[in-house]
Amino acid sequence: MLYAQSAGGAGGFTPILMIALLFGVMYFMMIRPQQKRRREAAAMQSALSPGDEVVTIGGLYGTVTDVDDDTVLLEVAPGVQTRYARPAIARVSTKAERPAESAADDADVVKE
Repeated sequence: MLYAQSAGGAGGFTPILMIALLFGVMYFMMIRPQQKRRREAAAMQSALSPGDEVVTIGGLYGTVTDVDDDTVLLEVAPGVQTRYARPAIARVSTKAERPAESAADDADVVKE
């Protein structure tokens, strides 16, 4: 009986340790990667600009023609434009060439 009481005192710390370990595993396996994906999606959606070819969460392919604070205007066919919320853009399939990039490339070319 004396042995059972002394073993019970040391065993009281084990469940708390297991719960803390379980929370740590859940954090590193689920919560942290989800936060990283959310940050990357927000950065991609804030970097949208006209000319980018994108895919919406519904699978619609289109070209960005106009960007507002919280909406994006997509051209899905010649002359057909639709408006979407920025979070509805799943990914950018092709980035548009920026004028600043092409001007920098032209500056490197030596003209004779």
